[in-house]
Amino acid sequence: MSINVLIVDDSSVMRAMILKTLRMTGLPLGETYQAANGQEGLDALEQHWIDLAIVDINMPVMNGEEMIDHIRENLEMKDLPVLVISTEGSKTRIERLQHKGAKFIQKPFSPEIIRDTVKGITGIGANDE
Repeated sequence: MSINVLIVDDSSVMRAMILKTLRMTGLPLGETYQAANGQEGLDALEQHWIDLAIVDINMPVMNGEEMIDHIRENLEMKDLPVLVISTEGSKTRIERLQHKGAKFIQKPFSPEIIRDTVKGITGIGANDE
């Protein structure tokens, strides 16, 4: 079973790095989609089947935390696994995101950290050990 992934980050370079890192993990990737802010991310979620959203926090138009709030309020999307990858250092904000059901990885990251976190929140490859 492959997973469809949405990468939401205002930096096209960071989106490309996350996608490249995901490919290095050996996880079974299906379709991948990209968005430059939370509003574009929500639009992509409405248009495509997404199994995992990887979201930055600090973005224009709609930040990642606001996007997560909208996801959790939507009955069709509320259980979507969300992974936040950010330079955010505020412990309070990180804890708030975790209370909203998001997992958090601080930049910089390694393929192993991403692989293990994605496996943990999606269950993909959990029996491959």
